[in-house]
Amino acid sequence: MGRKKMSVAMLLVVLLSSLVVADRLGFAQEKEQMNRCRQHDFGQFSDWSDPPVNLGPVINMDRDNKGVNNQSPAISPDGLSLYFTSDRPGGFGTLDIYLSHRASLDDDWGPPQNLGPIINTNSPDQNIVPTFSDDGHRIYFCSTQSGGVASGGNTDIWVSFRKDTTDDFDWQPPTHLGSGVNTEQGQCGPTIFEDRDQHVTTLYFARCLSASCAVGVPVANQKASIYASTLNDDGTFGTAMPVDALNSGFRDTRTAIRNDGLEMFLSSSRPGGFGGTDLWVSTRKTTQDVWSPPVNLGPKVNTGFNEAAPALSCDGTTLYFHSNRPGGFGKTDLYVTTRTKLPKKDKDDDRDNKE
Repeated sequence: MGRKKMSVAMLLVVLLSSLVVADRLGFAQEKEQMNRCRQHDFGQFSDWSDPPVNLGPVINMDRDNKGVNNQSPAISPDGLSLYFTSDRPGGFGTLDIYLSHRASLDDDWGPPQNLGPIINTNSPDQNIVPTFSDDGHRIYFCSTQSGGVASGGNTDIWVSFRKDTTDDFDWQPPTHLGSGVNTEQGQCGPTIFEDRDQHVTTLYFARCLSASCAVGVPVANQKASIYASTLNDDGTFGTAMPVDALNSGFRDTRTAIRNDGLEMFLSSSRPGGFGGTDLWVSTRKTTQDVWSPPVNLGPKVNTGFNEAAPALSCDGTTLYFHSNRPGGFGKTDLYVTTRTKLPKKDKDDDRDNKE
């Protein structure tokens, strides 16, 4: 009798334990889906807001009235973590990656924190220009740390993985992306695009074509072109090729791609802009089509100074970038501009308009 009672009790314990594990797994899967940039059905958008908004002194600190460079933002898939490059005091290298977090999309950004020594190696290293994968498990970034192949102070592209997409300090030691992407010329400005219809993952980045594109070299003395590399089945990236439709022969760099792959933002010093570097946009009808000639975002976003390093939110409505325009807190500040999705027209309305 006693053994039967013990057996029943043990079965209940096992059952309850299984329910707890299942509940935890379900919660983890739900959290994973919430943090992933889900595929959106994009339509038409309004114009970008005018003027762009400075992210304020919490993000764009001023160091003894001398100014700090805050550059190259990246927004997490859930929109709650903002990563960026900064030379503020207290870092490990000459330029480090920092993060700011907010509790919800309606909250203010919190005080930035250094991403730590796993990502940010010691001076004189530079660890810069981060970008997220759609699932939030990986960041791609540029670095001058040992183990790279770039020369002349230029950077290579590295990737780091984290298991928990809600933990901004779960990043593992980064891996060099290899010879398909990295060369002695130097490369930076990674953007990753996962084409879920074609099951193809493409890394866009900028390759230096001048003597040096290192931080501190005047923009006018730099030349760079946008390249693309496809992820192989074995996890390596193939030999990168230039994306001719996006390149101008000037300094074409950091890109941001809408998550349907049909809209691309880029930084460029090409003729026809307002300042030294402007933000431009290119589109295509399908992910198999060639990109259209880039169009300047215009004076609502660009000024007579430098606007660069676009980062687009998952839903395509929020664009972060950096600028050295007057009125900021540092030498280079982070800004944000927004747009709204326009209501889709009914097919009947289109038919009525045609008639």
